[in-house]
Amino acid sequence: MPRLIEQPAIIQAAGTKPKRIEEYAGRVKTGHSGVSVARMVSPQGWLEPGQRPEFEEITIVLGGVLQVEHEGGTLVVRAGQAVVTAAGEWVRYSTPDEGGAEYIAVCSPAFSPATVHRDD
Repeated sequence: MPRLIEQPAIIQAAGTKPKRIEEYAGRVKTGHSGVSVARMVSPQGWLEPGQRPEFEEITIVLGGVLQVEHEGGTLVVRAGQAVVTAAGEWVRYSTPDEGGAEYIAVCSPAFSPATVHRDD
C-alpha cells in the first residue's frame, strides 16, 4: 500500500551558513538505506566543506545557482539543470550567488554522516 509522507524530517546541515535540509525519504525519515531524497534550501554565501562520499548524488536545481567544485574544476548548475557526482569523487557544494539556491538531492545508497567523509 502506498505510504504518504506528510512532512519531511529537518536535518542539521554542515557549512558556513544555515542551510535547510528536508529529508522526505532516507535513513532519518523512512529508514531507507538504499536511497535518500531531500530538498535543500541554501542562502547566498553558503559553503560546505569538501567531501568524498561513498554514495552517488544526483542533484536537480529548482531555483538559483549551485556551484560544484571538483578535482577537475568547477561546474555552475542553474535552475532546470542537474549534476551527477560519483561515489568516491571529491566535491564541494556552494551557493555564492544572490538568492542562494533550492535543489533536490537523491543519494544512492542513502546519505549518512558516516559515509560523506568531509574534509577537516
